[in-house]
Amino acid sequence: MRKFIAALLAAAVLCGCSDNGKQKKALPIRVKAEALSPAGNNFQKTYVGTVEENQATAVSFTSMGMVTRVYVTEGQPVRRGQLIAVMDDTQARNFLIGAEAGMQQANDALQRYGMLHENGSLPEVKWVEVQSKVTQAKSQLQIARKNLADCSLTAPVNGITGKVSINAGETALPSQTVATILDISKVKVKVSVPDAEISSIAENTPSSVRVDAIDMTFDGGKIEKGVQADMLTRTYDIRISVQNPGGKLLPGMVASVSFNSLGQSGALCVPVSAVQKRTDGSAFVWTISQDSTAHRTNVKTGQVSGNDIIIEDGIYEGTLIVTEGYQKLGEGSKVIY
Repeated sequence: MRKFIAALLAAAVLCGCSDNGKQKKALPIRVKAEALSPAGNNFQKTYVGTVEENQATAVSFTSMGMVTRVYVTEGQPVRRGQLIAVMDDTQARNFLIGAEAGMQQANDALQRYGMLHENGSLPEVKWVEVQSKVTQAKSQLQIARKNLADCSLTAPVNGITGKVSINAGETALPSQTVATILDISKVKVKVSVPDAEISSIAENTPSSVRVDAIDMTFDGGKIEKGVQADMLTRTYDIRISVQNPGGKLLPGMVASVSFNSLGQSGALCVPVSAVQKRTDGSAFVWTISQDSTAHRTNVKTGQVSGNDIIIEDGIYEGTLIVTEGYQKLGEGSKVIY
């Protein structure tokens, strides 16, 4: 009986050892993956922008007076020197009449006293006084002529009329804007770009501007980048110069702006989140081989644009890259995707 019990115990021990010796087979890890592909049109970044004038010039009277007539309306094309508005010039004309009379009187005195001065019968002090009065009269006449001219407001530049701020019958104050002249021979398209993407846009980054309101697309030109971010949105304002033949682009129009941010159509790119860093600073991605195993693969990275980054070396077109779920991976891990 004792021998039988001992045999049973030995068999149980052997079975337990056999079970512990078996290795449990690891289950595949589920990940998301995508094939490495060249950047094309789908790599472009698109933003909503607003058309702005190239330059806005505010025109105003230099003196106070009642506006008697306004000759322009909003949206009207104007040429340099064209009449914009006039104010009541009654006082200015009266002042000019007085200045002209004073000038004539001073010239008459200069002529009469000049003959006495030539004969030596006029004291030098008196002659200097006569000359001074002529100079003063000239100055008053120039001021009077300018005051009368300033009652007429003309366009200093070519463009279109923006907002007209004063109507006939209202009193204009010195330097108060009467109208704004907008230069739209070329325009600027203002776009707000997130701070994470501003570094990928340079002065000459290629861009395309689409304006649905006029069903036209334009090539973007030189780019002006703002240097101060909006405190709330953390975006930077940039302005793209666009030629405007025919003046079809108007301030306020909504535009769709596309940037080829990296300027390298055909470059291989992956999501930034797929690129990992080692402690030594080198970069790698998780790639999937034909036997569905994951491997760390060293890469050389280039420029970043938004959520994408260029891969310059280390992997090739068509390579499967793990984009999500790599946190659970180890070298040689089996994956499903």
